[in-house]
Amino acid sequence: MAAICLFLCTHDSLPCFGHLPRGPRRIFQAARWSWQGLRAAWLHESSFRLEVYLLIVLTPVAIWLGQTPVERALMIGSMLLVLAMELANSAIEAVIERYGSEIHELAGRAKDMGSAAVFVLMMNVLLCWALVVVPHALAGSYG
Repeated sequence: MAAICLFLCTHDSLPCFGHLPRGPRRIFQAARWSWQGLRAAWLHESSFRLEVYLLIVLTPVAIWLGQTPVERALMIGSMLLVLAMELANSAIEAVIERYGSEIHELAGRAKDMGSAAVFVLMMNVLLCWALVVVPHALAGSYG
């Protein structure tokens, strides 16, 4: 029976009941879910809002300080990675909170690791910015 279901669900000409839509409908549905996730993070996660504000303020600075498209992409891209990890960290925390409010070592460890991942990417932002800005500043390129 499972083999029949697998066969039916892997052939595009046959309907696949209970699965995601295919083609453009799937892309639109995925975009809708992504937008809902961004909206939920904006409404419920103050750290996400702060990081978005920093991205808005620092993007023009990165465009001004970066002297090549690659430098600008590195500076802005590193900040976008922080936002992406903040979304993942918030999702981890939401799932843990969903399954109970009692203190559990594994739950605490998962939350701490998610937070540490955000921190590592924040350190990556500092490193990327320093590797772009310091050599130009020492060479007098900004003067």
